[in-house]
Amino acid sequence: MHLRKAGLSDLALLQHWDQQPHVIACDPDSDWNWEQELDRDPVWRKQLIAVVDERSIGVLQIIDPAIEETHYWGDIQKGFRAIDIWIGEPGDLGKGYGTTMMRLALDQCFSNSEVKAVLVDPLARNTRAHRFYERLGFQFSERRRFGDEDCFVYCLRRDEYEKTIC
Repeated sequence: MHLRKAGLSDLALLQHWDQQPHVIACDPDSDWNWEQELDRDPVWRKQLIAVVDERSIGVLQIIDPAIEETHYWGDIQKGFRAIDIWIGEPGDLGKGYGTTMMRLALDQCFSNSEVKAVLVDPLARNTRAHRFYERLGFQFSERRRFGDEDCFVYCLRRDEYEKTIC
């Protein structure tokens, strides 16, 4: 697997994935505005497509929540990153792709020596995602509302990440 930058050529695929029931279940109210966002390249964000055997299988986003323009995470100190991730097609679930994607994303995040922790915010009802992040070493931090969504915030600190790669 490798990650490549998402671009306008991915628009139809991302819109298709956004209509998949398992994606909607994890992010029911989100409109990612792909038409506009894929044409932007802000310093605070990376949008990446996961590719296996020349086939796009998922997407992830890495942001710097301290400088992200919508302030989704609120007032947060420097040194954090936040990740959103999903597998596009239901047939690609349960094959380990998500784990590989997250490990590649975490490697990118922690390759910056200033990053001290990574955050994720699965829906509170998404127990499958909770187990997934916990297996990767994330620790539950708090229950929090983001807009209308009830979420669990998980955090993976650098020292815990370093234990998992040894």
